[in-house]
This record gives sequence, structure tokens and C-alpha cells, in this order.
Amino acid sequence: MTQKLGYLGPAGSYAEQAAILYDLNAEKIPYPSIPTVAKAVEQSEVTAGLVPIENSIEGAVTYTLDLLIHDSELLISDEIVLPVHHNLLVSPGTQKRDIKIVYSHPQAFAQCRKYLEHQLPGVELIASLSTSAAVKRLPQDTNAAAIGNTRAAEIYNAEIIDSQIEDNSNNMTRFVLLSENDSHATGNDKTSICFTFNDDSPGLLYKVMGFIEEKGINLTKVESRPNKLELGRYFFLLDLEGHRTEPEIATTLSAINDEVSELKILGSYPQHG
Repeated sequence: MTQKLGYLGPAGSYAEQAAILYDLNAEKIPYPSIPTVAKAVEQSEVTAGLVPIENSIEGAVTYTLDLLIHDSELLISDEIVLPVHHNLLVSPGTQKRDIKIVYSHPQAFAQCRKYLEHQLPGVELIASLSTSAAVKRLPQDTNAAAIGNTRAAEIYNAEIIDSQIEDNSNNMTRFVLLSENDSHATGNDKTSICFTFNDDSPGLLYKVMGFIEEKGINLTKVESRPNKLELGRYFFLLDLEGHRTEPEIATTLSAINDEVSELKILGSYPQHG
């Protein structure tokens, strides 16, 4: 049976590119936001959902982190890393000198900051839910441009007037697959967790990190997000090399659970590459 794969759309988004790369044969269904992708998985409209979680230049995609921490019980079951190349797109016939507005996703604006400052100074930047949604708006405004990819240009009949405008040629976005269940151990896995503390005592985070160091477990990511309840209190997010079912990982997670007020395992899944 062909799986149904939800992604952050509309068609022409980088998430769609990642979905094609992940499973060419899957039925790919676009959704307008990260929460609606998750909801589609929870309601069994799709088998799994692909959403961005991290960019090599701008860091975490906070919408996805906050969803996993606070708003969903879905698990990460896989990941894929996509090279990202941005282009400046316009409706056919629009010249660069005509541009008064640029539409795109906030992450794309941040990744093309230098280009925008030097090539389009003073132009108004208007955020869209995705880069493809931005390109889709172009026919409505002949004085507008959008930042998007070549597939979006093809789908929405847009013209590329500048290509590869990202500030860093090594621009990469990591996407994760959200599912009802995570993956079985493969021998080359990663486990994502988040936790928080009720107390604000010295050394709490250091003690948790000590459990990881004691077992010789490699940390591939450390992140924090506000707990949304109290200023100065955070959830800490860690990516550990290894599967949650491996004895050393399981023992470490148990030790962490005894020290924190809340521990949430976000999933174990194969490491990209």
C-alpha cells in the first residue's frame, strides 16, 4: 500500500522537495501549517507528516519544537536533510526595479538577509506560511517578488531573476517525519528528548549532562525553549546518539527521569547519512 505523506505546503515548498526525496512513490498531501500537518497524522488522514525542525544557518524551527513539546504526542520516526537554494521569483515581465514587496517564509528572509540588504534595500518584507505560498501570491501583485525554489517557479509560472541568493552556500534544512510510532533500532540511531525542572537550583542541568557523559553517549544537539508558564523556566531538548531501547540509553533516560519534573521522549529514529 502506498503511504500518504503530509507536508508543509502548498506544492512547490522545500518540504515538498524533502517529501519527494524521502519517498518518491508516496501520495503527497500539502497542508497550510506545521500544526495542520500534525493534526492530519493524528486523525489518520495521512500515514506520516514531514516538517522542518532545524536549519544550518538560522537554527531551530520553533513552531515544530513547541508542537512536539506542548501540543502533540506524535513521535519522530525519521529525518532527512535537504540542501536549500533560494531564488528571487517574480511574475513574468516584472523587473527588479519594480519590486516594492517581497513575500516569503521568515526563515527564508533570514537566510537571504545580506542579499536583501544589498540588492533590495528598503523593500517591504511580508511573511508567508511557506515559501511556496509566497510564490503563489505573485500573480496578485506585479510589484512583488518572492523567495522560493525552482519547482515553485515552474508550478506557479514565475520567473527567476536571481538564483542561489542564500547568504551561505552550505544552507541545509533538517526535516523530521512525525508518526504515531517511532522507529525500530537500526544500529545507527538518534533519540530526541525534552525535559524541564520544577526547581531552580544550581547544578540541575549539569547533573543531567553528567548522566550522559558517564555512559559515553554523544550529544548531537542541545536546545532550550521557554516553558510558556513562567519567565526564566525552560524545556531543554537533547539529541542523543543511540536508540532508546539500547541498555545505555535506557539507563540514562531512567536516571534523567528521576531528576526532572517532566521527561518526554520525542522519538528514536535512524540518523541521516
